[in-house]
Amino acid sequence: MNKTTAWLTAGALGLTWSGTLLAADDYITLASTTSTENSGLFDAIIPTFTEATGIDVRVVAVGTGQAFEIGRRGDADSLLVHDTAGEEQFVADGYATERLNVMYNDFVIVGPSDDPAGISDSESVTDAMQRIAESESPFASRGDDSGTNRAELRLWEDAGITPQGEWYRELGSGMGPTLNTAAGMDAYTFTDRATWVAFDNPQDLTLLFEGDQALFNQYGSLLLSTERFPHLKHELAAQWHEWLVSEQGQQAIADYEVDGQQLFFPNAE
Repeated sequence: MNKTTAWLTAGALGLTWSGTLLAADDYITLASTTSTENSGLFDAIIPTFTEATGIDVRVVAVGTGQAFEIGRRGDADSLLVHDTAGEEQFVADGYATERLNVMYNDFVIVGPSDDPAGISDSESVTDAMQRIAESESPFASRGDDSGTNRAELRLWEDAGITPQGEWYRELGSGMGPTLNTAAGMDAYTFTDRATWVAFDNPQDLTLLFEGDQALFNQYGSLLLSTERFPHLKHELAAQWHEWLVSEQGQQAIADYEVDGQQLFFPNAE
């Protein structure tokens, strides 16, 4: 079979081409966050992994809370999420056998350029959240139990605030749709930096607060339990898990940029 014939055969069978013809089951299902998908990271690094291993990665992009649910049902071979406390609990509960640091970036607060709550000169993220609440400026929350939503809620708690009322809108949406809604209603919102940088519809939104240590955003990979989920593709998933923290995987993550800006910073131990 020549290369052209192989490519046509792969297309007809719905397989992935990476220089060699892949077997129909040489893929894993990855439950991961919308931020890794919306930022374009997977489009950049998965082809490199596939070329190196012959394994395709099919991404289900959801909030971290939903990713945990998918993992608990045994409906994904691997997880890449960003809620360290939740990930550690996932391992403690026996759903996964290992969690590894993969990369990090940070969260930021964006809002209308006239900054009605005056958060741009806040001394801390706690101060910024308090100013938004006290002024009852519109705030669009993902409200979807994602890693970003969980981090946002922790910050409200740290600020001594239970957000409620007409000014606080829980959307139940991913990060991209939440940013679109915030842009449409001139609202503040809490977002990971990677999705913000890749976002192409800011309208009057601008980045207003960043840099607090509390905005650190760690991503981790979870290796699911072979005992609890014997039906999963553990050998293939382990290759993905190990590749992410390998020199090649970490370099692929570091090399990904949007408009000359690096979006994720590898920190495998």
